Amino acid sequence: MLVEKNVPLRAYNAFGIVARAQTLVRISNESDLGEVRADPELAAAPKFVLGGGSNIVLTGDVRPVVLKIEVMGRRLVEDGPKAWIVEAGAGENWHDLVAWTVQNGYLGLENLAMIPGTVGGSPVQNIGAYGVELQDRFESLDAVDLTTGHVFTLDAAQCAFGYRDSVFKHAAAEPGGFGLAGKAVITRVRLRLPKPWKPVIGYLDLEKKIAESGVLAPSAQQVFDWICEIRRAKLPDPRVLGNAGSFFKNPTVTPEQCADIIAREPRVVHYLLPNGTVKLAAGWLIDACGWKGKTVGNAGVYEKQALVLVNRGGDAHPATGGEVMTLAGAIQTSVYERFGIRLEPEPVVV
Repeated sequence: MLVEKNVPLRAYNAFGIVARAQTLVRISNESDLGEVRADPELAAAPKFVLGGGSNIVLTGDVRPVVLKIEVMGRRLVEDGPKAWIVEAGAGENWHDLVAWTVQNGYLGLENLAMIPGTVGGSPVQNIGAYGVELQDRFESLDAVDLTTGHVFTLDAAQCAFGYRDSVFKHAAAEPGGFGLAGKAVITRVRLRLPKPWKPVIGYLDLEKKIAESGVLAPSAQQVFDWICEIRRAKLPDPRVLGNAGSFFKNPTVTPEQCADIIAREPRVVHYLLPNGTVKLAAGWLIDACGWKGKTVGNAGVYEKQALVLVNRGGDAHPATGGEVMTLAGAIQTSVYERFGIRLEPEPVVV
């Protein structure tokens, strides 16, 4: 267990916000978590679990003990007649895992290429893109209870996956309840990649790629390459322009609410969901309110995709978490006043 004091966190959050951790502990295996529990000072302190820092907004120095998850390793657990099952340590880079599976012929994650963050963060957020969500490929995960030290395993049902949601994003409503926010650390994740493989290509951007290329039956590698091209064209590289990816969730409304909005805004981008509700494109709503390219201090709305907030200050004058959240709040107010819809942020505000 490696314990560090007064650690700069700018390199550990994709927004590039300047902040420090009073105490940071690097966790490379389950035994490190046991040592945290055995240390009286660390055991008694509140904890903040940090993976890739791709889905957080730091609004100041972090007082809780930061557990920096660096559990590594990738392996094929099972190559059965109906599925490949692969396992990865929670500290592994998510995109690198996706690339590794495709290169080794374990197919099914290609639509989730280039999503920033770590493997451990993927079930917390139930990441998803281009027609696939993590829950569609999830087998199980291992985690450690920070209070008892008990190692436990959860399947998909126990993770209570929802749209960008899971049991790890909710605190227990009462003692003994099942909310796991702040109570557990994910150490390993296993994914079930079903056989026979079928491409998931029923998404407008992918349909355009098929039409442009004339490739009607793309391979997993082709889908992977297309997804990378699409995301690079739409989203800024956090290493160049700090950001946390899509800042707001796409809101869902009833068919009646959607019809009311369409009556006023016929061009609104919307998708009918299997449960009968309608998903609206948050980026379109923000763009319609005139926010694309606008700034508050050194925080701004990305010119190519209104759903992405960016750090415009560079190395010399990086945006603060306060500027990011002020901009986010102004956008929420604007969208609510025009459409009657409350946008919900995706990142965790710390």
